[in-house]
Amino acid sequence: MISAVIHTFNEEKNLPRCLESLSFADEIIVIDMHSSDKTCEEAQKYKTKIFKHNYTGFVEPARNFGISKAEGDWILILDADEEIPRSLAVFLRKSAEINTSDYFRIPRKNIIFHKWMKHAGWWPDYQVRFFKRGMVSWNDKIHGIPLTKGKGEDIEENEDFSIIHHNYQSIGQYLDRMNRYTGVASKQLYEEGYRILKDDLFRKPLDEFVSRFFKRSGYLDGMHGLALSLLQSLSELIIYLKLWEIEKYKDEKITLENVESNFKEEFRIKQYWLNSAMLKMSKNLLQKTILKAKRKFYNK
Repeated sequence: MISAVIHTFNEEKNLPRCLESLSFADEIIVIDMHSSDKTCEEAQKYKTKIFKHNYTGFVEPARNFGISKAEGDWILILDADEEIPRSLAVFLRKSAEINTSDYFRIPRKNIIFHKWMKHAGWWPDYQVRFFKRGMVSWNDKIHGIPLTKGKGEDIEENEDFSIIHHNYQSIGQYLDRMNRYTGVASKQLYEEGYRILKDDLFRKPLDEFVSRFFKRSGYLDGMHGLALSLLQSLSELIIYLKLWEIEKYKDEKITLENVESNFKEEFRIKQYWLNSAMLKMSKNLLQKTILKAKRKFYNK
């Protein structure tokens, strides 16, 4: 028996598509965080069991609660803006019958601003979402890594066997979620004992941009890759600004020399990774030699 667990908060537009893709499941559990729209009315149109959960602003607590309400031997976790393609549904059903693994990591196809993002860390974006009862749980931290037991298996990196995630559809939606997620993340940092350093406002956004745009080849996704790398960088900045707010805007002297040092370091790092990316793309021997020399110069 397969139980699908979905958490919801004001998802009346996304939920029908999600539920229609779950016709192969034996049981569908909807954990609603007291939606103010017609989410529950939409859920009632399908064969679902609806339970209420306090609004937390992030999904992990609702997932654990949903698992506790499910009766299946196998659990499938899905967000309301996700769907399961038919080929993946058949695979999951067969996997539950064969019973050779305890949990599966499933690739996720992120559709962002109307484009399938294949770089910048958005693909294959493996997620632990299908597992035997008792083998997976989540801690109560935003975007926390699931706790697993037993034998795991990765499903092949193929869009036909991936969760389809209708992620950010507009800049406004991104900013709305960013405001919510950064508030939770900054509070967690504070509770874990982290205190803001004056260089965090330079280094944290820079590290995120370099990771997304250069290390994980966001530039190969064109304007989408650049825009999302910048937005993710902005999100990191907001997390640490909100941490500063939690610390009552503690005052710390910032000198122009400190600002200059950070700007120079930011320039050096970006130049190193820019030359690395250009070197990877170049097919001209002379150009590659020049780029290697430049990269070596900035690798200090």
